[in-house]
Amino acid sequence: MGAGHNRAMDDKAMVRQATMQDLDLLAPLFDAYRVFYRKASDLAGARRFLWERLSNLESVIFVAMAGGRPVGFTQLYPSFSSGSMARIFVLNDLFVAPEARGKGAGGALLDAAAEFGRAAGAMRLTLQTELTNSSAQRLYEASGWKRDEVFCSYTLELGR
Repeated sequence: MGAGHNRAMDDKAMVRQATMQDLDLLAPLFDAYRVFYRKASDLAGARRFLWERLSNLESVIFVAMAGGRPVGFTQLYPSFSSGSMARIFVLNDLFVAPEARGKGAGGALLDAAAEFGRAAGAMRLTLQTELTNSSAQRLYEASGWKRDEVFCSYTLELGR
């Protein structure tokens, strides 16, 4: 799916792959996403982070637009599965503005991500969400995602 590809979400909204020209549309959504996860608001930092990912070709971002304004986004990071010897994508971020929730934007973003992954030859997409984020879990499961019941997830904080 190229940058010009659009996917109809419903009569009012479209999902398309974001470009560098979308930074000013994406930054407030990305900042709100971070605030949702209890991080301090930092709009300039959000814009800089997205600029770095896009300019270095380190992520693929899809944006949902409704009524001429951005209402959601998802960001994919490329990775690989050593066991499967295949490309995968980590769906690291998915956010829909509170006023746009329940109107199909989240599902349309997930569909666009899956279509992109297939077109790129990836064997799977992976994601993590907080155990308490039940609304996101319902969306993922309704979109065909399966909860991992085999592997535990661990992190090691390295600090900065």
